[in-house]
Amino acid sequence: MKRAVVTGGGGLIGAGIIEALLDDGWTVACFDIKDTKTAARNILCDVGNETSVLAAFDQLGWKGLELLVNNAGIASPVNGPIHELSLADWRKVTDSHLTGAFLMTRSAVPLMGEGASIVNMVSTRAFMSEPETEAYAASKGGLVALTHALAVSLGPKIRVNAIAPGWVTDEADLRKKDHAQHPVGRVGRPKDIADGVLYLAGAGFMTGQVLVLDGGMTRKMIYEE
Repeated sequence: MKRAVVTGGGGLIGAGIIEALLDDGWTVACFDIKDTKTAARNILCDVGNETSVLAAFDQLGWKGLELLVNNAGIASPVNGPIHELSLADWRKVTDSHLTGAFLMTRSAVPLMGEGASIVNMVSTRAFMSEPETEAYAASKGGLVALTHALAVSLGPKIRVNAIAPGWVTDEADLRKKDHAQHPVGRVGRPKDIADGVLYLAGAGFMTGQVLVLDGGMTRKMIYEE
């Protein structure tokens, strides 16, 4: 049996990951702060809250786990001017991404056997930024470092990698210039990220790495015209 836990399954990327895993024959549990419409087993969980994570794993009741996808986190990257950003709001963002991945991993590892895999969802915003996105960028940058630290600590038994999505959407009415920003000629889709998760789940010689799935956008030089 192939068993996976995906956090944040109610979001665009999370739902795509769950769909792909189910189609590939995985048994999937979705941990999310709200009820979702996915076909996975849904368990309410605030990943940034220690008590909630412990209760969710207790409710799950599985004796084994082959894949953990740490995908949950507040989606909006903009926090406003840094001098107006409250400590509470900073912690809300970092807890949802970075602390959540730590708490989920801590509970998952005792269930994971030889060949199991963890995939952390980071972002190209870990490597480049727009103004007023400090909390989000710091969270994703921390996840990159957590990924390689865990890979060294948990290997060779468990592999740990990350995916850094770029612009991903299911919108159909994008402008031509939105797609043209990407060397591949289009904006990303949830399936692009889901395919990356499936790859990493089986990539036995890959650990501690960040798989950038952004259509080449971070490799394109941009000049003001």
